Amino acid sequence: MKYKVIHLNQFQYETPADQSMNTLRLKPCHDESQRLLDYQVEISPAARLENQRDLWGNTIENFYIADLHSALEIKATSIVRIQKSPLVEQLHYSAQMQTIFISPSFYEGYLPYLSQTSFTFLEQAQIDSVLKEIGPCIDPIKFALAAMRYFYASFTYKAGITTVQTKATEAFALTQGVCQDKAHMMIGLLRSQGIPARYVSGYLFTGKDASLLGDEASHAWVEFIVPGIGWIGLDPTNQVEALNQHIRVSAGRDYADVSPVEGVYRGGKQSLRVEVSVELIDEAKS
Repeated sequence: MKYKVIHLNQFQYETPADQSMNTLRLKPCHDESQRLLDYQVEISPAARLENQRDLWGNTIENFYIADLHSALEIKATSIVRIQKSPLVEQLHYSAQMQTIFISPSFYEGYLPYLSQTSFTFLEQAQIDSVLKEIGPCIDPIKFALAAMRYFYASFTYKAGITTVQTKATEAFALTQGVCQDKAHMMIGLLRSQGIPARYVSGYLFTGKDASLLGDEASHAWVEFIVPGIGWIGLDPTNQVEALNQHIRVSAGRDYADVSPVEGVYRGGKQSLRVEVSVELIDEAKS
């Protein structure tokens, strides 16, 4: 599957702003299952981009605007090809996997994805209520699938109830929220059972499939590690494995590690308009 993604951020300032320092995480991943064929960023006012990798392996782009400006526009255009086959339902959790899973080296190697953050922390009573429904974690693969199905079925997808600052404990109490909330809650549950899990930010191609849900601007899902296999993506918002319709951009411990655009500036209040389009490209024509 080949896609064209356009991500537009338009900032308007109440009074002219200056000394604007910004960090972007808009560049899609490039690996064996997702190929980044083209990527361009346009910034107005014009600014020079400096690329680097963050602690989690994501590509970040920094820029600085010293002069006064009343508006800031950031437009990222990407061409991505994804080739992934269903995997998780076919996996058998072997004795060898279990040996690795309980080993000290496995724990130490994935400690950042086993430690709870303020976004992913769930109260013990909340964890117990889920375990009562899906059972204890004996097979981490089956448990992760059960967790995905639980958060899909038990928590209503509804925009406007939560914000990007909402924590897992709060979303759990509300039983409503968006993809970010479901991802944080599922990550919190998996980590509580010793399963390394991370937050993935990217885009979802819904096409004409009205059954798929995702934020208009971006989408979020969960990846958990399977010993000897690697990271596997599960989408609790849509109860599916993250495959050809999920375009990965960044991964981290929680949303705070993967915010698409963040920065500071000197000036008055701002308003933000975000627009994202994901278009399926006809490879026969291209």
